[in-house]
Amino acid sequence: MISVLGAGVAGLCAATALSEAGLAVEVITPPGAPPPVSRLAGGMLAPFCEGESAPETVVTRGRAAVDWWAGHVPGVVRRGTLVLAAPRDGAELDRFARATTGHRPADPGALEPDLAGRFTRSLFYAEEAHLDPVVALASLIEGLNGRGVAFRSGPPRGRIVDCRGMSATLQGLRAVRGEMLEVSAPGAALSRTVRLLHPRFPCYIVPRGQDRYMIGATMVESADPGPITARAVMELLSAAWNVHPGFADAQILATGTGLRPAFPDNIPAIHQSGGHIHINGMYRHGFLMAPALAMDLARLLTKEPAHAD
Repeated sequence: MISVLGAGVAGLCAATALSEAGLAVEVITPPGAPPPVSRLAGGMLAPFCEGESAPETVVTRGRAAVDWWAGHVPGVVRRGTLVLAAPRDGAELDRFARATTGHRPADPGALEPDLAGRFTRSLFYAEEAHLDPVVALASLIEGLNGRGVAFRSGPPRGRIVDCRGMSATLQGLRAVRGEMLEVSAPGAALSRTVRLLHPRFPCYIVPRGQDRYMIGATMVESADPGPITARAVMELLSAAWNVHPGFADAQILATGTGLRPAFPDNIPAIHQSGGHIHINGMYRHGFLMAPALAMDLARLLTKEPAHAD
């Protein structure tokens, strides 16, 4: 038996890969545990855009994430990512183009008619996609239940795979605070992820369907788990309004903050410590990198001798 600790994106992907490999697995979730921080993620499957600041391994390994998610959950939207900058910030767009691959120049209004006349240049990353994290995680749970994988509290049994993020005891792990908004904006009509580049206030806008959008981008080196700050709300809404005036009248449906676990190099990884296997350090790459690490884990454990419960 393999006990996976944690039911966030890392834990559910790990349990899915292990189950599909024919291994006996269960998921341990303590009673009263807070919802996983991955529920607040943007859900962007954007390996090329992440290449702006992430190492090449995130880009190359993350490219398989779109097909993995599309094969496991409904609602993966394959419409690419549109990266914009205001005319005065054209140097930011040029810098982003040099730092990334997988893009082509595009007329923003040709891809998103609501942006016609507001932006004259953009980069289009056609192979990228997005999903709704809440729907995706619920679908993984449904799939695991269908294969007889138990979700329970109590002590783990057999081999332990720790995917608890900041709750894990793992040397070198630090917290990176993220903040987000979910809004209803019937006055805006965007069909794909849009990233606005700005020297100080970049943001991304991810469609959720039915006029709902997730707006995010804050990355704060802080372990403060408190509510979203007024500054973050104002900056995110201001950036979204610069993309589309329809966000000026948006209704705020929800706000959220979460502490992302990160290693010093910001690369998600598998570590072995104290007899446990850890999948951790997801940083801002959880939905992008969890499938690759989960398949690495399955290959690792299928080669191990059987462990007694």
